[in-house]
Amino acid sequence: MEHEPLAGPMHAGHRNDARKAWQLPRDFGGSLRATGESAEMAVDDQAMTFEQSVQAAIELDAPLNERLAVVAAAVRRLNSEFADAVDRLVERLERQGAGAMAPSPGEPMPGFLLPDEEGRLVSLAEILAKGPAVITFQRGHWCPYCRLNAIGIVEVQRQISELGGQVVAIIPERRRFAKAMKTAVGAQFPFLIDMDNGYALSLNLAIWVGAEMERLMGLGLDVPNYQGNSSWFLPIPATFIVGTDGIITHRFVDPDYRRRMDIDDLIASLKLAR
Repeated sequence: MEHEPLAGPMHAGHRNDARKAWQLPRDFGGSLRATGESAEMAVDDQAMTFEQSVQAAIELDAPLNERLAVVAAAVRRLNSEFADAVDRLVERLERQGAGAMAPSPGEPMPGFLLPDEEGRLVSLAEILAKGPAVITFQRGHWCPYCRLNAIGIVEVQRQISELGGQVVAIIPERRRFAKAMKTAVGAQFPFLIDMDNGYALSLNLAIWVGAEMERLMGLGLDVPNYQGNSSWFLPIPATFIVGTDGIITHRFVDPDYRRRMDIDDLIASLKLAR
């Protein structure tokens, strides 16, 4: 699973490094394999395994949400029962207004003090002292959508740095899994550990996946082991752009974890933050 982290600014070579194959949990079918095809051709191949579809999405030169859609299509093609259950989960969350009460633009971003993947405590104040921040919530190292989201941010690390921006990813997993994800995607930014989803809960971002999804996910994922608890709570993936004054300037909150803030929108929002 582990790759060498990126050691310098993102250029074409580093962009390719960020898109190298990474290994999903064994239950998803083992390590990814090169297809020998262009990403566009691979995406059209209905005989592809799930792992090959994810790798094709990683390699695809397209906006983030188009790459995420490749993964969603592969899930539906290969496991329609799971895809239908996700649709029902999203419908329930949207009906309940999940995430709607999370902090909004114009409001202060609540402070935090969370350990990073090395165990060092990191505060929001410390981050904002260096520049405006991108704060992104991810479900876990096992989630291919989160991997793609993180890779998309890694690909623009240099541009974010040139804008004076900071990035932190917040993940509700034990340190070893957070560290593995950071290494796998080649991130230079920290992955902060939100044990028991405490910070996400305080932002009205944590949701119970529901009995149906708990059963289906439990067939292949050991989420209780990853998180160190058996609650089956996950954060709604969300991204906040926060100015150095601590005020949120932009946010993306969507109970459908198959959609994320596109990278171009992230950069445009960061340019407007101070």
